Amino acid sequence: MNFNEFIIALPKIKNIPLPAEASQLKMVPPYRQELVKKQGDNIKNARQSAVLALFYPDLEAQTKLILILRKTYKGVHSGQVGFPGGKVEEEDRDLMHTALRETHEEVGVHPELVTVYKKMTQVYIPPSNFYVQPYIGAATKTPTFIKQETEVEDLLEVYLSDLLSDSNLTSKKVKTSYGTDVEVPAFYLGTHLVWGATAMMLSEVKDLLKATL
Repeated sequence: MNFNEFIIALPKIKNIPLPAEASQLKMVPPYRQELVKKQGDNIKNARQSAVLALFYPDLEAQTKLILILRKTYKGVHSGQVGFPGGKVEEEDRDLMHTALRETHEEVGVHPELVTVYKKMTQVYIPPSNFYVQPYIGAATKTPTFIKQETEVEDLLEVYLSDLLSDSNLTSKKVKTSYGTDVEVPAFYLGTHLVWGATAMMLSEVKDLLKATL
């Protein structure tokens, strides 16, 4: 989609109710409720984080979304695709500030270049005991991305048209924390499968934009 058309239509999302769980449930792994139950009272002390669904024009003025491939490490999100973002730090004024700060750190886009249009539905991540607050934002100029070498393995530039296309919905077999293999719903974007909490958030972004564009 041409970015000029996209950025004219994007402000309409401010007045559209969030699809919330109706969208997220389309991409919920079948074992999610089991993981939530295992957390028990830990959920009450869940940590806070925020991420940004950042749209921008490429050099041909086509609309894209930036995602990141996290490095392989000893942790629950090792090697996974996600939005730029991270946990709340003491200096953050609010969750939106967290999302913008982390996006700057991870992909090099300065907060002053980003307009945030919508606060999305929060998602709980059982394995790491985090509540994640996603936002939708846009940069009107083609960014010069600089990946954070310590945490980001690669940057994934996704065409909006690929995100909105139902033909890119698929499934992936994963091993759960309790030892069984299950099929989970996923997005196939470029050469990567996106599933879990990121897919749940992407599903809401997708449905909201489809109602707008």
